[in-house]
Amino acid sequence: MTTPAADDHIIALAGGVGGAKLAEGLSHLLGDRLTVVVNTGDDFEHLGFHISPDLDTVTYTLGGVANSQQGWGLEGETWGFMEQLARLGGPAWFRLGDRDLATHAYRSNRLREGATLTDITAELSAALGIRSRLLPMSDDAVRTVIHSGGRSIAFQEYFVRLACGVPVDRIAFEGATTARLNPAIEALRRPAAVIVCPSNPYLSIDPILAVPGARAWLKGLGGPIIVVSPIVGGAAIKGPAAKIMQELNAPVSALGVAAHYRGLVDGIVIDRCDEALATEIAALGMAVHVVPTVMRSRADRVDLAKECLAFARQLVRTPASQPSPASTK
Repeated sequence: MTTPAADDHIIALAGGVGGAKLAEGLSHLLGDRLTVVVNTGDDFEHLGFHISPDLDTVTYTLGGVANSQQGWGLEGETWGFMEQLARLGGPAWFRLGDRDLATHAYRSNRLREGATLTDITAELSAALGIRSRLLPMSDDAVRTVIHSGGRSIAFQEYFVRLACGVPVDRIAFEGATTARLNPAIEALRRPAAVIVCPSNPYLSIDPILAVPGARAWLKGLGGPIIVVSPIVGGAAIKGPAAKIMQELNAPVSALGVAAHYRGLVDGIVIDRCDEALATEIAALGMAVHVVPTVMRSRADRVDLAKECLAFARQLVRTPASQPSPASTK
């Protein structure tokens, strides 16, 4: 392999707030040379709307309109609709802001008109001035289902209504076996690298990998695949990743994340506080890059994106059969 030129294309896999943050950093650096493949396992029908939470989080973040405090939803949102819905006795457990409703109404109407989720995502991205390309993992319905104590719980019921308050015994992806990987993904040119953003491995990345052909597509791209650990210092920066890992008897650490992706990725980016795990992770057959990974500001997002791209270039120069030693910055 040769070292990728500065104008080479990058593919990122993302979902959730952490994934959206790094995707924004990458988009700032790469513009239209970035394609972000986004999880749709969180999608569901609610109040007559087709809602795509991860797609919306990534879209709003790259469009510069996401709520800066919570990371999802729109900045400056108002809640008159939800207040009136609650007053009427409607299902107000999943909060939809007044301006956010426009996205869901637009998407739902376009789906009824026969547009694909890919078409609609492109239209919404263009309206927000996003230069990078956002692609749902599939235009077919794949739905994440949580199994807990003999119950099957739709993902948003688990995540929002129950606030992740029940133990996870197993996670399934209904519809995955018959879904098709987005044809626009299959048509992507070979990238310089694939970057798996610091998204929840079980809830945001596994649904993508569950679509038939997704793993083979990734491995067939030929370039390095790296992942950024969403677990820092034995805890998740945001969301239930640590809780789920514990309940599924996986080590709640960057080592546990590395083991989860073993056989798929060539390298992992971990935080400085986890540097002591680098030798054990390298023993799994992947290179390790140690840098600050917590993104508290936009500058942090861009800095981490730069480190990921530099790490990927390093792996291009290093044969996959001989992982480079852990590097630290």
